[in-house]
Amino acid sequence: MFIEPIAEEDASGEVAALYEEDRADQGFVSNSTAVFSHRPAVVAPWMALRAAITAEMDARRYELVTFAAARRLRSSYCMLGHGEILAERFYDFQAVRQIALDHHAAGLEPVDVAVMDLADKVAADATSVTQEDIDRLRDHGLTDGEVFEVVAAAAARSFLTKVVDGLGGQPDAEYAKLDPAFVEAVVVGRPIETA
Repeated sequence: MFIEPIAEEDASGEVAALYEEDRADQGFVSNSTAVFSHRPAVVAPWMALRAAITAEMDARRYELVTFAAARRLRSSYCMLGHGEILAERFYDFQAVRQIALDHHAAGLEPVDVAVMDLADKVAADATSVTQEDIDRLRDHGLTDGEVFEVVAAAAARSFLTKVVDGLGGQPDAEYAKLDPAFVEAVVVGRPIETA
């Protein structure tokens, strides 16, 4: 990390609470949490934004959108985290590896491919999105509210990814324990930290 996060032994207030939550959930303080330690007040609004975006959004679609945006943004951290969620809840590691390598050739439903294409485009250059891109999702049965969710989820991912990567946050060493072929396919930016 390019900045020195607040050490656990020095943490108090909001920072201590964030660290304690990580320890309770996963047994360690993640680098993505530590990167916010100097401005912990940013975490709650980010979580509220994500919750508002996903309140009515299909959970699998959110993960695919996030995965596509993270790939475009070259965020190893988000690819690993959300790829793991996709593998544990919706697919398996081999299938997610294929989605990471080429979602067009991964056996996804056409609507999922279209959703990932739009998320990729939003993350790459939102000004390149056209009416045809939106109409493609409508043709697959998405409502305007669902189209909004796709765009908002991809845009929100850009914020988190750029903060973590901009401050040098590496994916946690724990990710190195995942399936090696999956890890190789999804580490698209910063490498996993060494223990």
